Amino acid sequence: MGRRKKDKGLVKLSYGVAPFVLEEVEADSTLTARAGLMCVMEAARGMGLDEATRRAVSIKRRERGYDEWEFVESAMAMMAAGGDCVDDLSVLGADEGFVSLLGHAIPSPSAMKKFLYGFHDEEQAVEDARQRELMPSYVPVESAALAGLGRVNDQTIRQAQRSAPERVATLDQDATIIESSKRVAEPTYEGTTGYQPMLVVWAEQDLIVADEFRDGNVPAGCEVLRVARRAFAALPEGIEQVYYRGDSASYNHDLLNWLREEQAGRPRAIFAVSADMSRELRAAVEAVEHWEKHPSDPCRSWGEVDFVPSAPSVKKGRKPDRYIGIRITPRQKELFADGTSVKYFAVVTNDFARDGMAIINWHREKAGTIEHVHDVLKNELAAGVMPCERFGANAAWFRLNVLTYNVLSVLKRAALPKELARARPKRLRFVLFNIAAQLIQHARQMIVRVAGHLRQWAVRLSDVRRKLLQQTPIWQTTG
Repeated sequence: MGRRKKDKGLVKLSYGVAPFVLEEVEADSTLTARAGLMCVMEAARGMGLDEATRRAVSIKRRERGYDEWEFVESAMAMMAAGGDCVDDLSVLGADEGFVSLLGHAIPSPSAMKKFLYGFHDEEQAVEDARQRELMPSYVPVESAALAGLGRVNDQTIRQAQRSAPERVATLDQDATIIESSKRVAEPTYEGTTGYQPMLVVWAEQDLIVADEFRDGNVPAGCEVLRVARRAFAALPEGIEQVYYRGDSASYNHDLLNWLREEQAGRPRAIFAVSADMSRELRAAVEAVEHWEKHPSDPCRSWGEVDFVPSAPSVKKGRKPDRYIGIRITPRQKELFADGTSVKYFAVVTNDFARDGMAIINWHREKAGTIEHVHDVLKNELAAGVMPCERFGANAAWFRLNVLTYNVLSVLKRAALPKELARARPKRLRFVLFNIAAQLIQHARQMIVRVAGHLRQWAVRLSDVRRKLLQQTPIWQTTG
């Protein structure tokens, strides 16, 4: 242990391996370690999310204190900064310089929890408990406040399209498991306990267009059509073609039939979904006589499958779907873990124009979109740690992570250099958010002063803010 020396009111900590002495001083509101983090908040405000939140989200509480936007913005700032639980708000709040830039204080962890409790409807929770007894895979109805937070995310999607328009929307749908040891957490198919939220991601914009928080025992295939409908409804104007990709949880004939129809004036969606390997489908795949070799993997091959499912998926006069079989053989003298010598999979699609191998490769690309999003939400933002046992509060916490992810995506596409277009949050913190600066008040203006040796970061930050300002007239608040 080292020594603690008191000198002029300061506490000096002299122990350590490196040749320096730590000094404990009073908090200084003129310094911040996170000057670049304000880019996230400027992007959110530039899109009008502050006013949208105040209109769409109403939490009953005392009149004084933080308003809804200040809670939402504080949570987003903490998540973007690298915090992964409610208690980390106290760390961000201790950065008095950042608080000065933000323009309002950071709520305490207890105040944030009370805000989150407002998304949990106790009366509805009683009915939800009854429904869970009847249907273990029941998904509770969203409270009015939680639905309002969803409308704020819808505005983010519309404004992102205005900033960088896309004519094509490829939607990838999948669920993920968030492990939790909370008493109310339900068992998952992996043998753990936790939650299993469902997401739909717009690949071209890197945006989450629909999310539904669920208990861990709710199968991924439960109510996939409902979530898909929500995703399609969230798509902004200007989309000329929609594509849809999913794993076997999306092999739902109600969903596939719905995708085949025209959606709100748009042409029918083109889909590719992993098919359940039923006994009938497996027999049809095994009967394939001609297999095409994968160009780069000799263990893989594909073939056209002659198969029409018995489920009511075909209407009179409609062309049956196309089934593409995938055969995987192990290397010579090897067997799979289950002792088999060959494995079969299948993809169902309504795309008859492209080569089968091209469809398989395109279908597999969803692993680089939605699975990437799941990983970022749980491991680089704060969706991996639920704040409490109240379902509605946890759903709101998850949706705040979704909103943070989308704002970061808009920031990257609208204002950051190309080399950061696909940067993960930890990279953005390292090169942009965590810039140390001194704050100076002069002539009724706040000046953020960055050290000379950090000039390249200061220039980058200035360029990002200029681009955001140029975009602001485009991002007009909509209803």
